[in-house]
Amino acid sequence: MHSSFRSQTETFLRKQKFPSRRKPILKSDKLNGDMARVALALIFFGLLLVGSRMRGQEKADITVHVKVVNIPTTVRDKHGKIVTNLTKDDFLVEEDGRPQTLHYFSKESDLPLTLGLLVDTSYSQRRVLGQERAASSSFIGQMLRPEKDKAFLIHFDHEVELDQDLTSSQEKLRAALGDLQTPQFETASTGNAPNQGQGPGGYPGRHGRGNHNGARGGGTLLYDAVYLASDELMKKQTGRKALVVLSDGVDRGSKESLRGAVEAAQRADTIVYSILFKDDEQHSFGGFGGGMGGGHHGGRNRYPQESRPDGKKILEQISRETGGRLFEVSSKQTVEKIYAQIEEDLRNQYSLGYTPDRADPGEGVHKISVKTKEKDLVVHAREEYYWAP
Repeated sequence: MHSSFRSQTETFLRKQKFPSRRKPILKSDKLNGDMARVALALIFFGLLLVGSRMRGQEKADITVHVKVVNIPTTVRDKHGKIVTNLTKDDFLVEEDGRPQTLHYFSKESDLPLTLGLLVDTSYSQRRVLGQERAASSSFIGQMLRPEKDKAFLIHFDHEVELDQDLTSSQEKLRAALGDLQTPQFETASTGNAPNQGQGPGGYPGRHGRGNHNGARGGGTLLYDAVYLASDELMKKQTGRKALVVLSDGVDRGSKESLRGAVEAAQRADTIVYSILFKDDEQHSFGGFGGGMGGGHHGGRNRYPQESRPDGKKILEQISRETGGRLFEVSSKQTVEKIYAQIEEDLRNQYSLGYTPDRADPGEGVHKISVKTKEKDLVVHAREEYYWAP
């Protein structure tokens, strides 16, 4: 058999014009068996190596996908002056009362910024809208760095509309701000009210969110605006992210709850700064949309009488639980001064990050506490995060 095999091999080599090699490859049955065993051993060893590498890759994947809780943080002294010289060892972080070890620490002064302006254009804000437009335009000019930072503009009243998508163009943002106005208040019976959610610039994928109070101008969808800005725009971005909400804080007609709006911002790692504009004259008359349940147009389509929510507490909760701050516009605290403080915060952030000491803390909201070892310092950081397995 071996002789026949060698003969066939030599014939094949001659046909291929290769020189015949007389040295036999296989000398005996014993050698043939030994070589087969060696080959099987090599194949088995190779499979072990492949399996080992695959197990190593699986372990690497597990490491990569470990949950990291990011906490953008600003620190001020008792006089309100920003503090920028702290190190990782100066911070104490707890989750649900359990001390955590900081694995990530940096000073976020140069990372790209994604900024969202959410402007309340409901009827209750009609007297202060001019101030909001002017101050926001100035803030955009100071805050956005060309080719590095981006911003978008949303207004909300009886619906939520995206007036300007993410852009680095200050001109486009200023133009969108200039177009902001409160909606005309018209009853549905006049036939002049437009279809809900069909206005220009309707929110992508949502066509705007509208309530159905039966009146053009009624409603203030604050919670929907925060939710949509966080879930559909901010969640896709990286780097520093912040929303600035200009409103009286009173929601009328949102489909989302206050809790849902806050959790959406937390999941998107987005800070919310709130600027409280209150038109006391408007409120005293029981305004439309965001005001108390006053009548209008000869008493038709009256809103039901109800106690007015505390807008200041609502905005304070949204900001506190996302790591931002609440500001209230007054004669001493102008919106220009408020924007200057927000800019200082965003340009002097610490970025803290830790991996929870529990592999699965449990689905839901978990409390975060961030303090400094120096007792007199005031820390602004998110108070919660949402864990989803």
